[in-house]
Amino acid sequence: MTQIASAVLAQEGAGPGGLISMALPFVLLIAVFYFMMIRPENKRKKAEEKMRSELMVGDEISTIGGLVGTICAIKEDTVVIETSADRVRVEFTKNAVAGKRAHPEESKK
Repeated sequence: MTQIASAVLAQEGAGPGGLISMALPFVLLIAVFYFMMIRPENKRKKAEEKMRSELMVGDEISTIGGLVGTICAIKEDTVVIETSADRVRVEFTKNAVAGKRAHPEESKK
């Protein structure tokens, strides 16, 4: 009976080499997912966090909801912006800031 079991295992490739050859595609798949999806997402999050930590009064920003305005006050977790010439002020969390808008004089340089 042991000869039959060893013959079946030898045919199926269930030895030590067979286990490595089965695990290798999964390891490669995980590595591809890391370098193609996870790592770029982490870089993007770090860049957004850096941008939000460097916000200053007077910066023109846009929010994730589409509002555009100029920062008039910064608190620990929130930002107050003026959205129009009527001096309408709205307070948002810093996470709602989508990005800084380039000033016209900066884009000319």
